[in-house]
Amino acid sequence: MKITTQDVARVALLSRLDFGDGEMEKFTAQLDDILTYAEILNKLDTEGVEPTAHALPLQNVFRDDVVYPSLDREAALQNAPQAEEGCFKVPKIVEG
Repeated sequence: MKITTQDVARVALLSRLDFGDGEMEKFTAQLDDILTYAEILNKLDTEGVEPTAHALPLQNVFRDDVVYPSLDREAALQNAPQAEEGCFKVPKIVEG
């Protein structure tokens, strides 16, 4: 597929991009190379190849969620500057 400078200019306009003349020629050549390669890939025989979303199988890499005894509330609040009803008390910073 041969892409023209006018094609690239149209895409640039739609994308709100501003290219100089040197850039326009450079991107025209690069996009033409990409589309030529895509044509080569389209000619490949993919009969019997299952479509995949990922090249490798996905697996969860996180550890199991196990419940452990937590810190006692009194111990957690021991060094708090202020506490109220078993919670940390902090200054209000949002008005409204």
